[in-house]
Amino acid sequence: MASETNGGDGIKGNNGEFNFPSSKSTTPSTSTKRRSRKHQDNGTKLIVALLAGAGAAFLLALLILMSRLEAEELANGLLNTGVGGAQGVDDQIYLEEVAQGRASPALRQKDRQNKLVSQIEKLKHHYTDKMDRFSRLTGLKEGNPLEKIVNEAVDNLNGMEDVMEGKKGKKMPGKVDIKGDFIEMLHRDKQEEMAGKLHKHETMEEVAKRKNDEAAAAGGGGEGEDNKAPHLFPKFPPLPAHVMAEELFGTQIITDTLSYNKPTIAGIIAILQRFLRDIHQMEVEKRDATAQQVIDAYFAIVNKDLVPLEEAYRDTSIFPIREDGSIFMSLGAYRDHLLGETLRQAFKTAAHPEKLFVGAVVQNCFGIGVQCRTGVEVIGKDDQGRPMTAVSDRPPDVNGIEEFCTDPEYVKYCDAGQIRALYVNETESNGPTTARYFASKLWGGETYFLQADAHLRFAPEWDRLYEEEVKAAKSFPKAILSSYPPGFSEEDPPYKGGSRGTRLCTCEFSTSDVEHKIIRINTGNQCVGEEVAPTQIAYIAAGFFFTRAEFLIDVPFDPFLPWCFMGEEIALSLRAWTHGWDIYAPRKNLIAHQYRPGRMGLPKFWENTGRVFGRPGPGFNTELQTITLQRIKHMVGYAEATTEEVQNHGHQVVLTDFVHYGPGEARTMPAFLEHTKIDVENFKCGHIEWCNKCTLD
Repeated sequence: MASETNGGDGIKGNNGEFNFPSSKSTTPSTSTKRRSRKHQDNGTKLIVALLAGAGAAFLLALLILMSRLEAEELANGLLNTGVGGAQGVDDQIYLEEVAQGRASPALRQKDRQNKLVSQIEKLKHHYTDKMDRFSRLTGLKEGNPLEKIVNEAVDNLNGMEDVMEGKKGKKMPGKVDIKGDFIEMLHRDKQEEMAGKLHKHETMEEVAKRKNDEAAAAGGGGEGEDNKAPHLFPKFPPLPAHVMAEELFGTQIITDTLSYNKPTIAGIIAILQRFLRDIHQMEVEKRDATAQQVIDAYFAIVNKDLVPLEEAYRDTSIFPIREDGSIFMSLGAYRDHLLGETLRQAFKTAAHPEKLFVGAVVQNCFGIGVQCRTGVEVIGKDDQGRPMTAVSDRPPDVNGIEEFCTDPEYVKYCDAGQIRALYVNETESNGPTTARYFASKLWGGETYFLQADAHLRFAPEWDRLYEEEVKAAKSFPKAILSSYPPGFSEEDPPYKGGSRGTRLCTCEFSTSDVEHKIIRINTGNQCVGEEVAPTQIAYIAAGFFFTRAEFLIDVPFDPFLPWCFMGEEIALSLRAWTHGWDIYAPRKNLIAHQYRPGRMGLPKFWENTGRVFGRPGPGFNTELQTITLQRIKHMVGYAEATTEEVQNHGHQVVLTDFVHYGPGEARTMPAFLEHTKIDVENFKCGHIEWCNKCTLD
């Protein structure tokens, strides 16, 4: 578990705290230095991500960055002028000498100088290298104000190096106030801008019009884009991970979203981050609690943090739907090493990448206060030839958003606000249903909604072809395309697509001990001959469906389904159909999916649940899922999950707000069971003639 305290001048993450050393600390721990270096690396990416959304957010983000640079230097003990700039390193060397039995003053001084010179050289190269990369990525000209500040810092490091080498007439420089220099620079630039404006006799309106005209001439939206889609501003940066929206933009962004009908993506992210913070605290407090106590506490936090957002925009679109053919792709990524490549492939193969927007929920082990672990891996065979398994320590996960947004070929999409990311520490991750709820909240008014997994390949022009396919369905605009995509291996050649789409026409009641007879869907027969238009199928696959964004109004994702793995597909299918939506199989496959058998040894969220609550293994997650599954079983009509039965077992909390996330009123639940030939009483799924023979258009 991550630390429960927030000491020093830190910025809170979703479940941990990044603590930066104060000027009083000159001997930081190894872990503190490692975190500080990591944050310094992420700082440049923050500047790149925020350049397009300059203003108060840009200023605050850069001040955070500069504070981190300063904290790094303080941590190394290089800028404490009161102790010659070397107290922290000197103490470290002295302890090493004592341990080695060579505490000679002369050797001590020489070693101190050598180590300091080495550290100074590394810092100089680090600063200049970062500045060069930053300038290349952003197109800043040589001699820009930020470069001047960095150069001044390097000059001070050169002065320290001269002192350490014993050069005559050299004095240890004073503390470099990077943050103060930056504030002064901004103030000076503002004065120069105002002076230029007054010199040209431009009014503020004329300045705004000129800037907008310049942006339009360059092909950008300029300030006019704010007027078209104010909810997209201020832009929340996809990097670095764990920047808190509330700290970046202030609490008012939440108030406006909830109370004044002024929702923004940034405000929604701030609300979700509050929720994750409270879930972390709950996990700490309920570590030894029973499954029911954990469920009760979880639902209470949903009611406190998420229900106000749900109520504020119930039965309406939180944002206006744009009729521009744009696509929002919802991705829930659990410790997924293919997220970055999935994003590259999606944009690279799209016919209109400028119309593609992504909401990614990145559930990673970031190594914040926890040791990252593998999944259950096969490490060999025993004497009888049976596989032996183990779970091992591993480094923090790769951040796929960082891979994508620092790729020169794709950074423009991040700068344009087309990548929206919510970071969830692995310790707060509780399954795909919650991740998909989060991702749906990152939708920003795009025309179409696409839900998928984060390990995909795409056929050329997949976006145009899916739009044409859904429009070809008879029930459009209330039509949903869905299928189980074909599989791929990472060594496969580029995906071309074109094979026949699978048809979700069968189901079964699971016989697994951990799934408690929940309904699992599966594929049926292929159509005979060529279809002139898409035909209907019975079920939705949670790993891929494509539809109009109005779906989010009629069938909002349910925030009350934590720790569920199976059951989301039957719930989605029933809810969509009873709300008047018809489900279709795409005639051709345009995406491929990496299917992941257990032998791959990838981490699973239920393993994390066991560690979080001090009960290793999947057992405790199974206890939690057994309770929350009652919500889905109640929806489908299981005899064991009637209101009375749920209350008798003390699980009545799972029916919280059920009326808003259950069946619709356009068609009835019994009609759905007849439509799909599901016999809940006898736990049987019948043959669906119309689905397997492709006769229902």
